Amino acid sequence: MRIQLIAFCLGIWFLQQQAMLPSPHWLWGLPPLAFVVHFWPQSQGIGEGLRRVGVALLCAALGFAWAAWRAESRLAERLPESWQGRDIELVGVVTDLPDMRAESVRFVLDVEQVLTPGAPVLGRVQLARHAARGTTQPEPMHAGERWRLAVRLKIPYGTHNPHGFDLEAWALEQGISASGSVRERVAPVRLDARAATPAAWIAAMRESVRDRIFATLGEAPYAGVIAALTIGDQRSIPYEQWRVYTRTGVNHLLSISGLHVTMIAALAGWAVAFGWRRWPRAVERLPARQAGLVAAVLAAFAYTLLAGFQVPAQRTLFMLVVLALAFWGRREPRPFTALLAALAAVLVLDPWAVLVVGFWLSFGAMAAIMWVTFGRVALPDKLRGWITVQAAVTVALAPALLLLFQQVSLVSPFANAVAIPVVSWLVTPLALLGALVPPLWHASVWLMEWLGAMLVWMAELPWAVGTRPAPDALAVVLAVLGTLWLLLPRGFPSRALGCVLWLPILLPPTEVLAPGTFRVDVIDVGQGTSILVRTARHTLLYDTGASYGDSDAGERIVVPYLRASGIGELDGVIVSHNDNDHSGGLRSVLRDIVTRWMLNGQTPAQPLPAGAPAPRPCVRGQSWVWDGVPFSILNPPSTASASYNRSDNDFSCVLSIGSGTRRFLVTGDAGRRGELELMESGVDLSSAVLVAGHHGSRTSSMEAFVEQVAPDHVVFTSGYRNRYHHPHRGVVERFRARGTNILRSDHDGLIRFEFGEAGVTAAEYRKPRRYWHLAHP
Repeated sequence: MRIQLIAFCLGIWFLQQQAMLPSPHWLWGLPPLAFVVHFWPQSQGIGEGLRRVGVALLCAALGFAWAAWRAESRLAERLPESWQGRDIELVGVVTDLPDMRAESVRFVLDVEQVLTPGAPVLGRVQLARHAARGTTQPEPMHAGERWRLAVRLKIPYGTHNPHGFDLEAWALEQGISASGSVRERVAPVRLDARAATPAAWIAAMRESVRDRIFATLGEAPYAGVIAALTIGDQRSIPYEQWRVYTRTGVNHLLSISGLHVTMIAALAGWAVAFGWRRWPRAVERLPARQAGLVAAVLAAFAYTLLAGFQVPAQRTLFMLVVLALAFWGRREPRPFTALLAALAAVLVLDPWAVLVVGFWLSFGAMAAIMWVTFGRVALPDKLRGWITVQAAVTVALAPALLLLFQQVSLVSPFANAVAIPVVSWLVTPLALLGALVPPLWHASVWLMEWLGAMLVWMAELPWAVGTRPAPDALAVVLAVLGTLWLLLPRGFPSRALGCVLWLPILLPPTEVLAPGTFRVDVIDVGQGTSILVRTARHTLLYDTGASYGDSDAGERIVVPYLRASGIGELDGVIVSHNDNDHSGGLRSVLRDIVTRWMLNGQTPAQPLPAGAPAPRPCVRGQSWVWDGVPFSILNPPSTASASYNRSDNDFSCVLSIGSGTRRFLVTGDAGRRGELELMESGVDLSSAVLVAGHHGSRTSSMEAFVEQVAPDHVVFTSGYRNRYHHPHRGVVERFRARGTNILRSDHDGLIRFEFGEAGVTAAEYRKPRRYWHLAHP
C-alpha cells in the first residue's frame, strides 16, 4: 500500500515539473498496463518484483493523469491574453477576508456571472478597489457579500529572480484566474449583504469573529496573533513579531498547524466519549470510543474550515480521518501509512499543494517526528523524548529552510519546547473559547505577552539564526540523506558520518571576482528599480524598489535575493531620490541587512530604522575606487538644492561605474533637465550599459543624450502591463534605431552584466519553465 501511495504522489509531483501539459494520447497506454498488471501470474522472485513495479508505474500514471486533468480545467479558467486591459462587468461573491488598507481594499471574488457579451468565463479573481476621487478611503466591502462590478483584469504575472517567489504558481494553486482593479466608471452595486452559499457563510463567519477579536482587544500587542490562531488570518501580525517568531523557529505555531487541529480534535473526542459513556441508550447504539472518533473528526473539520482550509490543517484533518477509520475497524493503525494516505488525500484535492512551502514543511516535520519516535525499542523519558523530537524536526527541516529561506533558527529546539505546549494547549483553546466568552481573549493575550518576552530575548541572541547562501539541489539531497543517517536509532554504526553529507550545504563554494572586474544585477522588482553591484570584495545596492503599503520590494524581493546570493552586509546603499518605486524598500533593506553608508539624492522622506547609517547627499564629483573599479557620482550638481522649480526626478543620483568601454551608467528618474546637465558637465558619458532614465518614459532618454552615451545595451526597469505604459514606444524605437540591445525586466526578469577583461556580457534570468508560465508576456 505504501509503494502505491508514494507512486501516486510522485506522479502528481512529476506533472508539476512539466514545461507544457502532455497530450491526452498517452492515456491510451493505461488500459494495456492495467491489463498486464492484473493478469500477471502470481509468483515469487523476479516475477513478483516486476508485477510490483508495474503496479507502482500504474499508480504513478494515474496520479500524473489526475493532475493533468485538473491542470487543464484550471488553466481553462484563466483570463485569455486578448482580454487583458479590457473592462468586464461581472457578478460575484467575496469569499475571503477583505484586506483593508489606507487607500484601497483588496479582496478575492468568486465569479458567478459575466455580464459583458463575449467576455470569457472566469473562476476567482483578485481585485483591488481604490478610494474614489475626493475621498481618502474606499467603500467598505465585507466577506460573504454579492457585488456587481466593472473590473479591468490582467493575467497574474510576478517578478522573475533566482530563488524568487513564483506568483503564477501561487495564483494557479489558489485558483486565481486574473487580478486587477475595480473600475468606478460603472458604479459598483452591492446585490446581497449575505450570499446564500456555503463559502459565503463561512467567509462571513470568519470576518465576524475577526471583527469581534479586534473590538474586544483593541490595540493589544498580540491581537493579531489571536486572530491568526482562531481564524488563520496572519495579516495583522506586525513585522517585528514575525521577525521574532522566524528567528526562534516558532512561526509555524502562528498558523493553524497540525498541533492545534490535533489538540482540538483530542479535546472534543475525549469530552464526547466521556459524556457518551454516561448515556446508556446511546452506548447501546454506538460505542463511546466510536462516538468520540466522530466528534474528533467533526471538530477538526470545523476548525479547519474556520482557518480557511490551509495546508497544515488539511494534512492533519485527513490524517485524523485515516486514523479514525483504522480505529473504527479495530485495526492497528500504521503511522507512516496514515501519513502517506493523508499526503495522497491532500494532493487529490489540491494537486498544486506540492508548489506550496507549507506543504513540504508540514509533512516533513510530521515525517521527522515519526522517524525518531515510532518503532523504537527503547523509549526515552518524556523530557528527553520531547527535546529529541524538537531537535529532530529542526535538523530534518534545515535543508528545506536553507533552500527556501537561506536561514534556519538555531534556538528553535529550545523555543519550541516551551512555545508548543503554551500555544497549543493554553493559548489556542482560550482563543477559540473566546468566540463564546470574549473575556478569555484577554487571558490568551496575557499568555502570549509572557511567551513573547522570552522569545524576544532568544531572538536577540547573536547565534539565534544561521544563514547560508541558497544551496543547489545536490547539496540539499545529500543533506537530507545525512539527516536520515543521523536520526537512525541508537546502535547503528557510525551515525556521526551523516554529518559529512552536510558539508556541501554548510560550506558551499564561493565565487570570487577578479580585481578590476565587476558584476551588475538589475533585479526585477516590477515597476521600480533595484540594482546590485559587486566587485571582488565590496557590494553596493542602488535603489530598493517600491512599497506596497503592508510590505515592500525590499522585504519581498531584494533582501531574499541578497541572502540567496550570500550577501549579509552591504558596503553602501544609494537611493537615487524619494519616489516610492526607488525608495519604498529602503527600510526593509536597512533593517535586515547590515549597511555601512548611504547616499541619497534627497533627504529621506521616511524615518530610518534604528542603527541605520546617516544618509549623505549625492553630489557631483563624489568618487571612490573599490578593488580597482572606479565609481563616480555625475549628478546632481552641488547647486541643485538651490535650483528653482527643480523636479524630484532631477535630484536623482546618477552613478557611473567602470571606465572606457566597460562603463555602466544609471540615471535614476532623471529627465531632460538632468540629462542636459550631464551633457553640459563635460564628463565622458559613453557607456557599454545604460539603465534608461525613468523606466523608459518619454520625458527621458533624449536623442542627443542617447547619442552621447551610445550604449551597447539598454535596460528598461518596468513592471508587467504597468499603468504608465513604460517604456514608451518612441523611446524604445530610438534605441533600436541605433542597434542597441534592448533588455526589459518585465520580459527578461533579472538581468546580469559581467564587466570582465574580455568586455561586457549580458544574460537574462531564465526561470525553469512550467506549464502555467506565460510563453512571453
